[in-house]
Amino acid sequence: MYLKNIEVQGFKSFAQKINFEFHKGITGIVGPNGSGKSNVGDAVRWVLGEQSARSLRGGNMQDVIFSGTETRKPLGYASVAITLDNSDHKLPVDFNEVTVTRRLYRSGESEYKINGSACRLKDINEMFYDTGIGKEGYSIIGQGQ
Repeated sequence: MYLKNIEVQGFKSFAQKINFEFHKGITGIVGPNGSGKSNVGDAVRWVLGEQSARSLRGGNMQDVIFSGTETRKPLGYASVAITLDNSDHKLPVDFNEVTVTRRLYRSGESEYKINGSACRLKDINEMFYDTGIGKEGYSIIGQGQ
């Protein structure tokens, strides 16, 4: 199992939809200070169910929604989707690829999906049990940790 793709839109500094594609092996994300490198890690923690805004370097959960700039209006939602290669079936589902999506609206409503089907955060947590992957897993080391 490995991370194939992260799709981010409206999350923190990523106003436009952006796709990060990964391949087997080690991938590094590099760039100057303030370019959003830490926000990529935060996006993965968030889509896996992080509930603490403080852990995401924010004051409240709505802080993850793009708040606008002088030239861009604020967005009404944040969305993150990660796609994992599951051809080894380490995840207990009958799919070779698994996409987990989380969306949060300014109203406070949120939704979670697994492969496009609505689910609960509990379903996502259960799917990742015993994999080492999760918002607190050793596989995600946040800024300052």
